[in-house]
Amino acid sequence: MPITYTKHTLEKLESVLKDQQYKVRYEKGNFKTAACVLDQNKVIVINRFSTLESKINELSQLLLQIPLDENALNDKQKQFLYTLKQFTLQL
Repeated sequence: MPITYTKHTLEKLESVLKDQQYKVRYEKGNFKTAACVLDQNKVIVINRFSTLESKINELSQLLLQIPLDENALNDKQKQFLYTLKQFTLQL
């Protein structure tokens, strides 16, 4: 099942990241989305002018790359991650 490019999907991604102690910030500027750890603070900065599809793609890729504490996730979030991983494998 492919992921949908909707505001709801973006909110689900943000929720998983928040539960992993990441802070998602939307900033303006000429840069690509990135994740970093600065003084023990996990921060993801997203270009606020990116399209919804681009934001979802970037957050999805980051989510699959960072180490996750699955104990901090609820069952719906785990299912969402499983779907996301399956979609990525199909690409």
